[in-house]
Amino acid sequence: MKQNLFVYNTLTRKKEKFEPLNPPFVGMYVCGPTVYSDVHMGNCRTYISFDLIFRYLLKLGFKVRYVRNVTDAGHLEGDGGDEGEDKISKKAKISRLEPMEIVQKYTVGFHDVMQIFNLLSPSIEPTATGHIIEQIELVQDILDKGYAYVVNGSVYFDVEKYNQTQEYGILNGRNLEDMLNNTRALGGQHEKRGKLDFALWIKAKPEHLMKWPSPWSVGFPGWHLECSAMSNKYLGSQFDIHGGGIDLMPTHHTNEIAQNVAACGKNPATFWIHTNMLTVNGQKMSKSLGNSFLPHELFTGEHSILTKAYSPMTARFFMLQAHYRSTLDFSNDAMEASEKGFKRLMNAFGLVDGLKASAATEIEIQPLLDKCYDAMNDDFNSPVLIAELFEASRIVNSVHDGKLKIDETNLALLKELMNTFILDVLGLKNEQAANDDLPKILNLIVTLRNEAKANHDYATSDKIRNGLQKIGFQLNDGKEGTNWSKI
Repeated sequence: MKQNLFVYNTLTRKKEKFEPLNPPFVGMYVCGPTVYSDVHMGNCRTYISFDLIFRYLLKLGFKVRYVRNVTDAGHLEGDGGDEGEDKISKKAKISRLEPMEIVQKYTVGFHDVMQIFNLLSPSIEPTATGHIIEQIELVQDILDKGYAYVVNGSVYFDVEKYNQTQEYGILNGRNLEDMLNNTRALGGQHEKRGKLDFALWIKAKPEHLMKWPSPWSVGFPGWHLECSAMSNKYLGSQFDIHGGGIDLMPTHHTNEIAQNVAACGKNPATFWIHTNMLTVNGQKMSKSLGNSFLPHELFTGEHSILTKAYSPMTARFFMLQAHYRSTLDFSNDAMEASEKGFKRLMNAFGLVDGLKASAATEIEIQPLLDKCYDAMNDDFNSPVLIAELFEASRIVNSVHDGKLKIDETNLALLKELMNTFILDVLGLKNEQAANDDLPKILNLIVTLRNEAKANHDYATSDKIRNGLQKIGFQLNDGKEGTNWSKI
């Protein structure tokens, strides 16, 4: 199966046979979150897509080192991450907290959401602030090669000089002249030689909170530089897969390639993989349109755009029903359909272990199993895989109802198919039992707290309230009694 995997490569704009540089080892780097706010649903789609890819590579027997970074400094507010105020520092000032308190809060929140969506942890999760030395060394390498220059303590990458010998727009498919004509003036433009030049190291203003000493100034690294330094450290100057959202391709990933070629003489990744956007009722998600919502709002249904709450596995299933390179449009109708489909799939999955084999068979499972692998080998085509799994579900239901006979060999293959692709590859799990029991458990706890209050045992009453709050449940006392809600 390994030899049949084809992956769409943004770099070449075509599907190519996946052949690792050093089989069976695979190096994969995915740009992680900038931890200054809650992770949003569009981010979740990207990370769920790469979790699917990670899981399938493991299933094929590859030994994958999956590196997903955390940006905890250096990402400025502008679109290119090269102008304005540091996002984390700004949030820290507004909140009157230390920047690392902001980092800690939103890193923990990010991990919690990833766990709720049942993502496997990456092999390594490096932080930008933990690799300042490596970034300074990389800047010096680029300066030594003549592709960067220093102005007033800041270091800039010389794009036009680089483009004399290399193709700067090799990833985004645009030529330098077109990019120059369509680029607005950016912050620090008066210091730069060219409009497209970007910062490798930025001299910090006195009020800047997060800064480090360097040979050029007390400052901080450029956003693009961080990923180049961390991918180089843990995967080498060239590795197999670099991924992220499609929004990172035109600038962030384009600049990563330029940095790596300038310093190391080679494109960092053989395959560049990009996930597409999540839209809402045909529109881009944005706070200004009021259609942007967070994972916890989806799980509670507490947003004006939502007609009800949806479970994490329903949301994961919804995202996997679209190919990772396709735009995925959220709507309540689409989520309702996904909820029904997910329940149908998991109901069939729940019947598999109880199926009885017959002496003879009326169905051959191997062709269906092959189709499942064929779907995933075609650029991780999860929607086609799910269609095949619904066919497997139909077979499960028919065997369960006594309408179809299956022998031991084919029953074993059917169980292998369902376990491999539902649990291991798609990363779905049956959450129905836990969801059914939760209200009963919480209502019992509320009853026990009410009894404590009636007995004037306010210490126990408060302990129950505070304990529930810590694990994400709010108790609300009113005239009609006490009810609970998820925070």
